[in-house]
Amino acid sequence: MTTVVEVERESPGTRSPRTAARRKHLWSRMVRYRWLFFLMLPGILYFVLFRFWPMYGARIAFKNYIPFLGIEGSEWVGLEHFQEFMSNPDFPRLLENTLIIAALSLFIAFPITIVVALLLNELRLQILKRTVQTLVYIPHFLSWTVVVSLTALLFAIGTGPLWTFFNGLFGSDTNMLADPGWFRPLILMQMIWKDTGWGTIIFLAALAGVDQGQYEAAVIDGAGRWRRVWHITLPSIRPTIVVMLILQTGQLLNTGFEQIYLMSNALNRNVADVFDTYVYFAGIEQGSYSYATAVGLFKALVGLVLIFGTNWLAKRFNQQGIF
Repeated sequence: MTTVVEVERESPGTRSPRTAARRKHLWSRMVRYRWLFFLMLPGILYFVLFRFWPMYGARIAFKNYIPFLGIEGSEWVGLEHFQEFMSNPDFPRLLENTLIIAALSLFIAFPITIVVALLLNELRLQILKRTVQTLVYIPHFLSWTVVVSLTALLFAIGTGPLWTFFNGLFGSDTNMLADPGWFRPLILMQMIWKDTGWGTIIFLAALAGVDQGQYEAAVIDGAGRWRRVWHITLPSIRPTIVVMLILQTGQLLNTGFEQIYLMSNALNRNVADVFDTYVYFAGIEQGSYSYATAVGLFKALVGLVLIFGTNWLAKRFNQQGIF
């Protein structure tokens, strides 16, 4: 048995038998599961190339970046761009628009995903269940360009079927695609239609792990379907809901560039401008690379704080967090 004194007397270049055995065991497991590691390689490369490596260029948020001088040659300005962004008159409007759209996604679209998953789980006819699942999954694979084009056709003035329906319902002839009051409802309807079905996958997987014996016992005790959902199904998938809610909160300021940009126009710009589109206009159209990077870094830091804060609250309420 190796004592502490013997380990301390070992030279730095030598290895203890226990360490050598541990490394040999690790290599043997890696060789044994080499194909699993191979399958992980594309995901690892994706995160290295598109998530971690770009952090090297995030330094320009603290510099007055000039392309022909490069990152190293540009002047260091510290927090100047962050202060400029906070004092910008557009900041309150951008923050309000971003938070409203994020709240619609968090408090309406996210619960609808859970409700749809519960409804799908209650279908007993497998053919019908798979058919409905396929139909609600398909919109996720459409690009936002296609979704916005369909919206333009459905709400086209005078010819769009949904334009005819809503204007007949409310007794007006509003151009919904250009009306600022209709911008957020349209964005919400698009998010629900496109992503609800895809979001049910994780919840359906969690529902598949619920002990069926609990349902059988509840039926014997006389519990109806609603009681079984409320007292068995929801408590069983509560950890999954909490984890997904934490991740969703971390993406609170990421309202999505493509959808907002394609739906915005000169008439609804006052409610359509969010942080994502502002980064595009400031960085690409105006060439303020350092300023746009500072705005993007501000979003990332806020998202990080929200993840830690939501995870802390989950722990406080005795729920399982993500770490």
